[in-house]
Amino acid sequence: MNLAEWLVRTARRDPQRPALFSGETMVATYGEFAERAARIGAALRTRHGVEPGDRVAIFMKNGTDYLELLYGIWFCGAVAVPINAKLHMREAAFIIANSQSRVAFVRGAGEMAEVLPDGCALHDLDAEPAFGADDAPLAAPEPRLADDLAWLFYTSGTTGKPKGVMLSNANLHAMTYAYFVDVDDVLPEDAAVYAAPLSHGAGLYNFMHVLRGSRHVVPASGGFDAAELSALAPKLCNVTLFAAPTMITRLLATARESGYAGEGLRTIVYGGGPMYLADIEAATAQFGARFVQIYGQGESPMTLTALSRADIMDRTHPRWRERLASVGRAQSCVAIRVVAPDGTDRAPGEVGEIIAAGAPVMKGYWNNRQATAETLRDGWLWTGDMGSLDADGYLTLRDRSKDVIISGGTNIYPREVEEALLTHPGVAEVSVIGRPNPEWGEEVVAIVVTAGPTPPTAAELDAHCRTQIAGFKRPKAYHFEAELPKNNYGKVLKTELRARFAAS
Repeated sequence: MNLAEWLVRTARRDPQRPALFSGETMVATYGEFAERAARIGAALRTRHGVEPGDRVAIFMKNGTDYLELLYGIWFCGAVAVPINAKLHMREAAFIIANSQSRVAFVRGAGEMAEVLPDGCALHDLDAEPAFGADDAPLAAPEPRLADDLAWLFYTSGTTGKPKGVMLSNANLHAMTYAYFVDVDDVLPEDAAVYAAPLSHGAGLYNFMHVLRGSRHVVPASGGFDAAELSALAPKLCNVTLFAAPTMITRLLATARESGYAGEGLRTIVYGGGPMYLADIEAATAQFGARFVQIYGQGESPMTLTALSRADIMDRTHPRWRERLASVGRAQSCVAIRVVAPDGTDRAPGEVGEIIAAGAPVMKGYWNNRQATAETLRDGWLWTGDMGSLDADGYLTLRDRSKDVIISGGTNIYPREVEEALLTHPGVAEVSVIGRPNPEWGEEVVAIVVTAGPTPPTAAELDAHCRTQIAGFKRPKAYHFEAELPKNNYGKVLKTELRARFAAS
């Protein structure tokens, strides 16, 4: 079934229901939202010759028109290729060329016209609207099959060229239904705030709110600003949002200064990177029972595990800290295993690679058979993430397999060292990497962003680690930086750090 059917059904049920907001200002009802999407679909078909299955790229910042474009693309049966707006023009051009997109929507053509690949039409929304008065709305969404491609999701490319993850209608249906079962209910009076890029996780979470007829809000800034969000949420009420852990720590810092306690917030779903135990404890102490954690990848969008609101708030279970440090249990639509390199299951508590199977797992990588064969094996998605399952099914992430440090033949998981260092009050952020060592193979190095008026010394941090972790896991060197390099989604670029500090 075409994803645009969900929008059409909600619009038919309640066409006057408020739908799209820029900050506090409503810009479209559901009836208007659906009509605009149908007109965009018509314009794509008649003006650009877009056929069902063709790819259409969106390379622009968050805005309410972003959602209109997505549904317009689906309305005519095409495939959406959302591209993060913070990428360089040439990076975006690579994705457009790789996906063989027929049209690319942008705001402000700039240099894009010079690097746009042949065969792709550039539609600058600053110069021309997505549809005109003579573009009569399509009567209904183009029929699509469950296995038809709907969203071509490009990985962040921190270790090389980004790959196009092929997500079908059925993949996104499964993700949507699992949200209601495993993550959170969605209420008609909710307001989904898109503070993270719509090109990725935040955008994937639009479907649940379209189904329930909730409000869709893009902050006036177009992105995440902690002060703006804390002022906006009490005015909107019943706010839900997807946030990277770094966004939560920034919101927490602002809230502590202003006294904001989460008024107006209903649910913050966090994921997309490691949430350290100390950070989620501090966040729940400040904001209360407003958090749900998900763990997923583009290859199984938002749908590997979930740690419920109840689990996050529970302080009575004898292993509550272990559970709070985990990423929860398998979502209802997937099976999760932790395995050795040969695919045999690890025992509870043993570390191995996390693999998954189920309805939301991708069809494969776009025009990349080799990468598909390496990642999808015998029906299982090999995630590249290392973790362990306990006897109750709670999954604890250790690290990406490529980030594990092997020193003297022993595996050291950077996240464990990072967790230990973050319990020191003088540490604001830390990233732990391995660097070559002629005797041990690799040694542990910590890159630290300090907090407070009196930064800790390397000797103080080393003494602190002695009280937290085994001696062989302690960093052999500390580097102090003003900030850590991150990609557009808040993930620390460990590849950059390894290159920078390999020989230092």
